[in-house]
Amino acid sequence: MLSTIALCAFIAAACAWMGKRAISDHRATLAKRKRLLDEAATLFPDARISFAPDHFPILVSRLEDGRQVRIELLADTMVTRRLPQLWLRVTLSEMSERSRPAIGALARPTGAEYYSLVHDLPEWMAPPQTDASLLMRSDGSGTAWQVERAATMFRNLFSDPTLKEAVISPRGTRVIRQAAQGERAAHLLLRQIRFAVTAISVDLVQKAVSEAKALSQLLDAGESAVPADEAA
Repeated sequence: MLSTIALCAFIAAACAWMGKRAISDHRATLAKRKRLLDEAATLFPDARISFAPDHFPILVSRLEDGRQVRIELLADTMVTRRLPQLWLRVTLSEMSERSRPAIGALARPTGAEYYSLVHDLPEWMAPPQTDASLLMRSDGSGTAWQVERAATMFRNLFSDPTLKEAVISPRGTRVIRQAAQGERAAHLLLRQIRFAVTAISVDLVQKAVSEAKALSQLLDAGESAVPADEAA
């Protein structure tokens, strides 16, 4: 009788300890998650950080020319046969709408990319040759030279396997890059989403912002190169 009571007391105490430990670990994980863009914020004097419902930070600031840049982190667990991915999404918004098409490319598409703008574009296009499979789509409004210039840019950008998506649109540009990959043991054994990263690299953020800037200038800069017969 006493041994049964002692065993029950031990099990209750163990369960209470495990529950307390799980809560503590969860809180520590969320606290670490909220600090992921703290180093990147030093790149922008007026950076403002808020938090998504999943506690990942969202950094919003402005470039020297007044354009808004939005930096976000997205946890992707949609592909079951792959480790969770942490994506860095950089969106550069123009001051006013540009006269250019919407055109983008997505690497290794599965159809489960809920964050992708490329899936929303209506016209399928022949992608440039790259090492990774590439889906390229547009809104159908681009001229031949615009499509060619964009395809050339995408071919260069997607030579880097950590690039997931690049999009040009009249209102802005977007770049999505891999920031981290989920821990295998936590995912396979506990089905938990853990990323072995305490801060997103400043170099990675700078690279993605620079790519968004380059995409923004790409089609505007090419206007002077339009053949006379096409311009007519």
